[in-house]
Amino acid sequence: MRIPRTEHSAALRRLLRQYPVVALVGPRQVGKSTLARELAGPDAARYFDLEDSADVARLADPLLALGGLQGLVVLDEVQRRPDLFQSLRVLADRRPRRARFLVLGSASPDLLRQGAETLAGRIAFHELPGFSAAEVGERQFHRLWLRGGFPPAFLAASERQSFDWRRHFVRTYLERDLPALGLRTPAATLERFWSMLAHYHGQLWNASEIGRSLGTADTTVRGYLDTLAQAFVVTVLRPWHENLKKRQVKAPKVYVTDSGLLHALLDVRDRPGLERHPKVGASWEGFVAHQICQHLGVQRDEQYFWRTATGAELDLLVVRGRERLGFEIKRTTAPAMTPAMRIALQDLRLSRLYLLHAGEHSFDLAKRVRAIPAASLRDIR
Repeated sequence: MRIPRTEHSAALRRLLRQYPVVALVGPRQVGKSTLARELAGPDAARYFDLEDSADVARLADPLLALGGLQGLVVLDEVQRRPDLFQSLRVLADRRPRRARFLVLGSASPDLLRQGAETLAGRIAFHELPGFSAAEVGERQFHRLWLRGGFPPAFLAASERQSFDWRRHFVRTYLERDLPALGLRTPAATLERFWSMLAHYHGQLWNASEIGRSLGTADTTVRGYLDTLAQAFVVTVLRPWHENLKKRQVKAPKVYVTDSGLLHALLDVRDRPGLERHPKVGASWEGFVAHQICQHLGVQRDEQYFWRTATGAELDLLVVRGRERLGFEIKRTTAPAMTPAMRIALQDLRLSRLYLLHAGEHSFDLAKRVRAIPAASLRDIR
């Protein structure tokens, strides 16, 4: 079974027409290489995998190896060779321009920083997340929630195989991928930290409390969090502040980005186990919020949550210029307007407020407020 990533393919093609270098970033196993090979075509001479020693040898002299190529050239796992960015700058400035470059990286901070500095004005970035609800279809919505969006996990032949793949992914990410991103902490410590984050999923971040549990400084656990966020496996949702006569929460919320990885960390193996788990509501909230952001193409600097000290809150606030969209997420089949929603609508001056629920029908709750089934994100206007 193959699920096409049509919108991401189209977005990459648009960027490649505008920029000589495009970086496709995202966690390992999310489908970057598959998408790149579809765009590049069958010519292996224009595809370099920097985890392959033969391809690394081909790039001993980058300008010589890349200078004669035409069309789309792909450099996979480019964070392993940050020195290539200087050569890409030279090639990007050639006239006439004979090649464009698609560089793939597993969200290395070095990739982002080096690319932005060396190739300023010449590079665009596109993040590839896991499968979205729009890609898999409404009938697969709950399967996507349980298994998550990583293709091998979602497409596995059984729940057992999916769970085993996700547990193996967590181990290899801790033992191999995170050290490659510069985090030199023992895998056992990072596993404890990531598991703690899973139990904090959807809650306010408290570095001091987690630091005490791990027996380390709060500055150290902040570094762990930053690395996992830069690797796109954890989402840090910032609080929104208004100039209101109300005390507002200033600590961010933390989520395990992929619901399937969250469930693996919580040892949730199937749908009945998920339904009985105390984190089921938080899991649902994080999953639906992630799907909303994918559906609307929301950038990380456009998404927030809002909460006051008196209890008024909004699960997701999307701010785009002068437009503000609010989203409240409830795992209920009987959605209703709440006082907190009325406060958010007024105080935040929302253009629209949506209540995402677990039922089957869309309907208006009030002026500028609409209830929508979580599986029917196309109803967001």
